Amino acid sequence: MEYDMLKGLRHSETLLVEHKDTAAVYGSGALEVFATPAMIALMEKTCLESVANKIGEGNTTVGIAVNIKHLKASPVGATICCEAELVEVDRRRLVFKVKCFEGDTLVGEGIHERFVVDSEKFMSKF
Repeated sequence: MEYDMLKGLRHSETLLVEHKDTAAVYGSGALEVFATPAMIALMEKTCLESVANKIGEGNTTVGIAVNIKHLKASPVGATICCEAELVEVDRRRLVFKVKCFEGDTLVGEGIHERFVVDSEKFMSKF
């Protein structure tokens, strides 16, 4: 299947920061603020969902690289909106530009790469 036609695809997901999403809970810090690993998970989910129904039945994507900057802390109760744009396609490798906002404030940004795999074939390796 050709995935080039997906280039330029955009998708967004929103998350209300809860206690379970904090650095203190993740162990990535000691404070009750939106954890960097939680932000990365939101970015990955946004990218995953953007192509989930467009890559063929039985296929999914797996994350293979992240290069992310967490620019500003967000408290519990904040609403975070993640925006993803598919900016590069190299056969089955998909490269996304991702940004997270709290309101109009950019709180994180970077690049996330995913790879299209056949779910059954991938899992049979284990």
